[in-house]
Amino acid sequence: MKRPAPRTLRGQLTAGLVVLLALACLSVGVVTALALRGFLMGRLDEQLAASGGRFAASLEHEATPDADNRPDTRGQANATFGARLLNGQVTQAAVIDADTDRAVPLTAEDRHTLTEIPVDGNGHSIRLSDLGRYRVTAVAGDDGDSLITGLPLHPVEETVHRLEAVEAVLFTAAVLVTGFAGALWVRASLRPLQRVTARAAEVADLPLASGEVAMPGPLPDTDPRTEVGQVGSALNHMLGHVEDALVRRQASEERLRHFAADASHELRTPVANIRGHAELALCHSGPVPAPVHHALERIGAETRRMTRIVDDLLLLARLDAGRPLEQAPVDLTLLILDAAQDARAAGPAHHWILDLPEEPVTVPGDAHRLQQAIGNLLGNARVHTPPGTDVTITLATEHDGARVEVSDNGPGIPDDIRPEVFGRFVRADSARSRSTGSTGLGLAIVQAVVTAHGGTVSLDSGDGRTVVRLTLPFDAAHAA
Repeated sequence: MKRPAPRTLRGQLTAGLVVLLALACLSVGVVTALALRGFLMGRLDEQLAASGGRFAASLEHEATPDADNRPDTRGQANATFGARLLNGQVTQAAVIDADTDRAVPLTAEDRHTLTEIPVDGNGHSIRLSDLGRYRVTAVAGDDGDSLITGLPLHPVEETVHRLEAVEAVLFTAAVLVTGFAGALWVRASLRPLQRVTARAAEVADLPLASGEVAMPGPLPDTDPRTEVGQVGSALNHMLGHVEDALVRRQASEERLRHFAADASHELRTPVANIRGHAELALCHSGPVPAPVHHALERIGAETRRMTRIVDDLLLLARLDAGRPLEQAPVDLTLLILDAAQDARAAGPAHHWILDLPEEPVTVPGDAHRLQQAIGNLLGNARVHTPPGTDVTITLATEHDGARVEVSDNGPGIPDDIRPEVFGRFVRADSARSRSTGSTGLGLAIVQAVVTAHGGTVSLDSGDGRTVVRLTLPFDAAHAA
């Protein structure tokens, strides 16, 4: 199974440091082992050259040795190997064992190996079945023969292996210690970058969409000589621009909110006067021409619609300004019953279905505003669905609040306006039939009222079913 590579910068730097150190240690170990092996091999070749093939020359190729060709072991190291070749055939092979020579049994492969050694006086490495690895050299004898002298390679290999073992222990310890110390060093070096990351995450969690936003202070790590300082300086510069933009946006929203509130407040009186004069004209006892009577009725209807728009805008402006609502126990069951009764009277062609618990459900809040929100939901379902639509009002309790759902099996809401359906003056005329005018402020008021109570609003629409879900908390402090 392949081990995943570290993804964090700290892990990558630490892993890179450890890998580089391990490669350096491996290179040093390989070079020193090869250098030591070459040095010991050179010393071994010097010993072979110094022996001059005396031990191999002392080997008798005749049947009975005499005083002239008796093996000479004086000055020869223990385990020295000697062999004599005549006419490409090995005649004698012996090894010094405790200052005496001992004949060495040779296999056919050993004899072939010995005959392949070039007579050049240089060292060559071979393996003999009975003795193991040897370093040998071959020189020409006085009788037209070849004299082979060899020394065992075991001491050289043992020394090299011991060096490799020591290096393995030392280098492993060095890599482990360096890896631990490097991790601490990298962690300390990246601490300013962690502060930059934490500050960026803090800003990312702020609600920047609306309202007044308190931006965090600037970062202290702004040294332009370091990469982290450059990042910190750039982040501080960006946060300054963001803060300035948020201040400007908040000021613009405040001006627009005050304008909407002032305009709505100022429009109430002239609209009421126009409506009053229209109704007064309709109450005139004298004969009124039919076109004039119809015009007065239209004036009255439009002024009533304008009054609703002005009242809705004034309510939204007050809610946006954060004006506190009344906090009193509100029986949601009773509010839903009253709203459903009004909806039945306004839309008798719809099928109104209630799904309420047996016990009353009470939440803290403003009864008038909550009744307005629920009434807007039912009115929205009645106005934007055709006759015969089933509209279900559900009330249920959860662990921390109450849930109100208004669902219908009407045409649904188009996907393109679904994300903005709780905006102001948003209409879905292309997908839902309307029998009366709509200001496009109903769902915006629902969201504003529920949010002011500490709740949430969500909408799901698809597969022939549209559900608007409200949640209201039981906790009065949360609602406030």
